[in-house]
Amino acid sequence: MKPNVLLITADQWRGAALGCAGHGEIKTPNVDALAREGVLFRQHFAGAAPCSPARACLYTGLAQMNNRVTRNGTPMDNRLDNIARLARRAGYDPTLFGYTDVSPDPRTRDSHDPDLTTYEGVLPGFTTRVLLPEHEKAWLSWLRQRGHRIDDPSRIHVPVGHAPGAITRDAPAYSADETQTAFLTGEFLRWLSEREGERPWFAHISFLRPHPPFVVPAPYNTMYDASPEGFLRPATRAEQADVHPYVAAELARVGAGHFLAGATGGTDQWSAEDHGLIRAIYHGMISEVDAQLGRLFDGLKAAGTFNNTLIIFTSDHAELMGDHWGFGKGGFYDQSYHIPLVVKLPGADRARGKTVTAFTSACDIFPTLADYLGAAPLTGPDGQSLRPFLEGREPQRWRDAVVWEFDFRDIGQRQHEAHFSLPSRALALTVIRDDRFKYVHFAGGLPPLLFDMANDPGELRNLAADPASQSTRLAYAERLLDWRTQHLDQTLAYTELTAQGPVSRPFDDS
Repeated sequence: MKPNVLLITADQWRGAALGCAGHGEIKTPNVDALAREGVLFRQHFAGAAPCSPARACLYTGLAQMNNRVTRNGTPMDNRLDNIARLARRAGYDPTLFGYTDVSPDPRTRDSHDPDLTTYEGVLPGFTTRVLLPEHEKAWLSWLRQRGHRIDDPSRIHVPVGHAPGAITRDAPAYSADETQTAFLTGEFLRWLSEREGERPWFAHISFLRPHPPFVVPAPYNTMYDASPEGFLRPATRAEQADVHPYVAAELARVGAGHFLAGATGGTDQWSAEDHGLIRAIYHGMISEVDAQLGRLFDGLKAAGTFNNTLIIFTSDHAELMGDHWGFGKGGFYDQSYHIPLVVKLPGADRARGKTVTAFTSACDIFPTLADYLGAAPLTGPDGQSLRPFLEGREPQRWRDAVVWEFDFRDIGQRQHEAHFSLPSRALALTVIRDDRFKYVHFAGGLPPLLFDMANDPGELRNLAADPASQSTRLAYAERLLDWRTQHLDQTLAYTELTAQGPVSRPFDDS
């Protein structure tokens, strides 16, 4: 019998922010417990950023160079296969709780279709049980039913007694039992209770937190120390801006309103003490989500389905959180792309409690599901199935480096195009990173970056212009070119028409 499948994403969760990953402060007992039942992947990375590009890699198994979702609002080509369509072919009714941030292909819609006015569409193939994009209307309605008066929804995340944009760890009007995470968890458990005796299910719960705005109710708002120390960055923002022209442009662009409800101005107005306080709130948001994961797992156990459910816990991308003087996601630093991955496989006793340190990618989720569900992908994935790791075996061939991409074009406003005097297609970077070095290649003639990850894990010293590092820089540029050559779209390249008819090889031809 096929397993149940539960894919959980918690938006903007850093990969190191787990107790089971060795974080000395953050408390995540429920993810830690899942890791003891399954497999923890310590070097797991998003394929792109921000939300829509990251999720495109996760949902399709394709690198950005093949799925071509470059920004929030870039439509996903309708021809691409994805996890929902894959699950449906395998006999499931894939059901969504939350959001997927997938912009529909406008060529398949009337030009007046309201879905073409937002990037927060639903991945084709999903049945939507609860839609909870950033407007959060379903959650706000639930809060009203619980007695909350909400005259201005834009203020729901403003701490009680404070003006919009205040940097404070004071709590919002809603309690820990009334967060968006609690709401979605309750909706999933209610749906689960309706399924007694039915066929195996496939569900995707897409939690918005710990994505900003950064605010969290008690007791999580005061759970962590707000020290201004311990950030990975040079002494000043000016030194950080000198790292690269892209870094300087991004530091000047990012507004505080991205992170605190109602805030105005830029993040450059925040002090080191403000950074420490915001980080403490972010850590509290992680623990709040973890608590609801415990409730979710307890519900699965009470329903008798925990042991027969393939559970995947991950994020779409991570969060800079003050490191490199930045907030949010994007660019090239590890802190934006290193994300958690814990997978619990039914009956895989041999791998229970294992930790994998090999490099894995968000693109690996799609082929892993294809492997276990017995449905062939319709487009050639760039990722690899994690099945050997999950079953306690060593894969025959595995990557020794990970690659991610970031496209910073601005089709709507063209701010970056004007700033760099470059066409949109030239505003992109690609990273190749292994245990020794990290090379960042920019298009459009912008200078590259090279970091010694063994001796400078904080990425504080760029070696790209160092004459002693030129051979290393060239070697990694060649490795990146090799990767891109091998990962061009392989969908029909694995098929040849012969006198005997079409001959095809599986996408995984290792």
